[in-house]
Amino acid sequence: MKQHAMHRTVTGALVVAAGLVAFQTADACSRILWNDNELATVVGRTMDWPESTEPVLTVMPRGLERDGGRTGSTVTVEENPAKWTSEYASMVTTIYGIGSVDGFNERGLAGHLLYLNDTDFGSRDASKPGVQAGLWLQFVLDNAATVDEALEVLDTVQVVMTEANGHKSNVHLALEDASGDSAIIEYIDGEPVVHHDREYQIMTNDPTYDKQLELLAQQDFSNPSSDTPLPGNVKATDRFQRAAYYLEMLPEPEDEREAIAGILAIARNVSVPFGAPYKEFGIYNTEYRTAINLDDRRYFFELTTSPNVIWTDLTKFDLRDGAPVMTLDPDNIDLSGNVTGSFQEADNAPF
Repeated sequence: MKQHAMHRTVTGALVVAAGLVAFQTADACSRILWNDNELATVVGRTMDWPESTEPVLTVMPRGLERDGGRTGSTVTVEENPAKWTSEYASMVTTIYGIGSVDGFNERGLAGHLLYLNDTDFGSRDASKPGVQAGLWLQFVLDNAATVDEALEVLDTVQVVMTEANGHKSNVHLALEDASGDSAIIEYIDGEPVVHHDREYQIMTNDPTYDKQLELLAQQDFSNPSSDTPLPGNVKATDRFQRAAYYLEMLPEPEDEREAIAGILAIARNVSVPFGAPYKEFGIYNTEYRTAINLDDRRYFFELTTSPNVIWTDLTKFDLRDGAPVMTLDPDNIDLSGNVTGSFQEADNAPF
């Protein structure tokens, strides 16, 4: 296992927590990576939020030009904004139309942005091209095929704090790829810290990841049974430990259906009940859950207020340079099962 503070001179360097437009007191979201079964690398997450994040499932072809200095119509990075053209196609869930909060690309690299109150991006260094936080995940998916490549390419830019709807971005990032590699990235006291090893399968929120690991080490889930005591609250530390326990309990899947069922079962177990009165102490209900089969490039989406799980296959879309951006609003109770054919052409890319 590898854990190190990342500075400019360290190989595999820059990474940042950003992109999710966050309430300052919010405590939200969980990520579960199942990378030690024989069938496929699968990953799931919950999105916990007090209001709709206006999620749109979006397929981005190769060759899209990005301006990393803009948050919607607002200029966030005035000096030396990062600009790039997407090398890889991706499928993402957008947030408030300003960036990607969850998704993966055609090479099997995936990422998830979750809230972290301790996030501190530090002062702006204009010697590096700046990427506003809402486009940070998209920058990774556009330019890297593996976790290793993602850590390397992020050393070429600086992620910059942004705002939308009056809320600043305070998040950390989980990355994984089809090989099962994993990285958890946090910005603490202005410095990026990376936890890079396939053993880092669970992520929730505060405290910082090193402290979460210390708390987890106090538990013994090596021999899980029905007698194993589990923390049962909705706070981040309890969800972290409960997800780790249930991940140890998953049997070897016989097919994709069982693998996705297993990962979604854990995501539901660590979800916050919809409409529950947790807002007063800074924990919000689960808006949606996702699961990804990184081997076969399939994306599963479950809106909490819908009775159906939907899924789509990235390989079935036209991903060539010049192909249209395709979108689907998941807030439709009639959607069910394979919705690949329900995507519609967008007039242009959302960002």
